[in-house]
Amino acid sequence: MSQFDTTAPFYAAYRPGIPQEAIDLIAGRVAGKERPALLDLGSGTGQVPLALAGKITEIDVVEQDAAMLGEAGVALAGLPVSLRLHNVTAEEFAPPASYRADLVTICRAFHWMKQDVVLSRLEGMTAPDASIAVMGDGSLWTACTAWTNALRTLIQEYLGEERQAGVGKKYAAHNRPYREVLGESSFCEVEEHTVTVKREWTTETVIGYLYSTSFAAQPLFGNQLDDFEKRARALLGEYAAAGGLAEYASFQVVFGRRG
Repeated sequence: MSQFDTTAPFYAAYRPGIPQEAIDLIAGRVAGKERPALLDLGSGTGQVPLALAGKITEIDVVEQDAAMLGEAGVALAGLPVSLRLHNVTAEEFAPPASYRADLVTICRAFHWMKQDVVLSRLEGMTAPDASIAVMGDGSLWTACTAWTNALRTLIQEYLGEERQAGVGKKYAAHNRPYREVLGESSFCEVEEHTVTVKREWTTETVIGYLYSTSFAAQPLFGNQLDDFEKRARALLGEYAAAGGLAEYASFQVVFGRRG
């Protein structure tokens, strides 16, 4: 069972998109290439390739969760690109021997991967001047505002103090900076960017977002789901009425290239 079982429709509908400033930075890495090829690992519902539409001509989407991959296929259908969907882990992805990606993106997924294995395997499937872009922005679990703190406390009341990572699993925090991980790989020429984003949430979008996550997916609550949602809606309604549900997030993009 995946840590994201049941979450795909909520993920497609409620996960925040990629900031335009970050997309511009990423697109700049393949500017001027005639037919740039993108490899998106741990793609989820295809947010990154969708945001890069018009900048890329060849896309390989790699996602181990079949439902997530299905959502990505729907989102990317009709784009004027050569699109291939792969229902496999990043560690197991094996393209043809001649395949070379110009850009590899990993968004909100690198912490789930065997990072050294993935980076090692990318050596043989990327162009000499290819860029690796690892990106992410935390979550409402890690956000630090009055309303997100209260919401996290409510989740913990139902699921326990430790952050969950799917049914029967605990989250293992990744505290090592990605710049260090990339710096020890073949893609050791590292460049880091941080984009500050203000998000305005509503009660509805917060609830949908929670159900898209591994720490508050619906199956985790069992027969207490309705009770949790009722209390979460009441809590969020109070904070929304008192001043809104704003979140200030830092979206980080770490690039790596061969040194």
